[in-house]
Amino acid sequence: MDSQQRIEAAESIRNTLRLRTFPVAIKFLKDKQDFPEKTRRPSTAMGKRVAVCQAVTMARVYGWTVGLAKEDLACVPAAIAFGFSDAEDSAGALARLFCGGSYSRSEEVGRAEAETIVRLGKNEYEAILLAPLQRATFDPDTVAFYGNPAQLMRLVHAWTYRTGKRVAGHFGGKVECTEYLLAPFRTQGARIAVPGTGDRVFSLTQDDEMVFSIPGAALADLAADLKEAGKKVGASYPIPVFLNFQPEFPPLFKELGKELGIF
Repeated sequence: MDSQQRIEAAESIRNTLRLRTFPVAIKFLKDKQDFPEKTRRPSTAMGKRVAVCQAVTMARVYGWTVGLAKEDLACVPAAIAFGFSDAEDSAGALARLFCGGSYSRSEEVGRAEAETIVRLGKNEYEAILLAPLQRATFDPDTVAFYGNPAQLMRLVHAWTYRTGKRVAGHFGGKVECTEYLLAPFRTQGARIAVPGTGDRVFSLTQDDEMVFSIPGAALADLAADLKEAGKKVGASYPIPVFLNFQPEFPPLFKELGKELGIF
């Protein structure tokens, strides 16, 4: 998909669903020297380390192209999960955090959950590149859409229209950046994520926002299928409401209506 096709797909989906923020394109880089020109690195552009979810918000709200490497990250769980730490046992390291933060009753329980989280190997990739989809100068590995449940319903309609595969749920409420950034790339399937505590504390994710993510290679089909899925029954967003009925009022209203010649 060339840049013009990406722009058209991004604008078609955003306008059709009236998304509040930009869809985000994500690329995993083997070498941080491959950041495009004018990429903002938080450690240099802001003099700060940030969380991965903050960088996502910079892309989807500010419209920035953001580059993250180890020296840009302040979020320990994300650094572990994305392979930007010295941990040889990333599941064990996450288990310590889950148990220490009382998200798991024991490290054993924490490990059981951590093993199910899609993770990158140590130094498998050196950087993450994020940009608004319509401004991305690269082919994304993942595309993430933030929206409310009704908007995500329409994206799920589009995904199932062609494949017949329902989107499975995989929720933990923490380190969810791996679910909406990494999992679609690794599994080549769609994911719905419920943003975790960190997303809401540090990246200003709103109470009504969820994330739908797809592998970048599926973008053209998703944009086309969003126009077709449910078309014959009027499925769209905003959700059309049914008003072809006569409302019922309490007896008092009916009695007064008769008295006053309304009925």
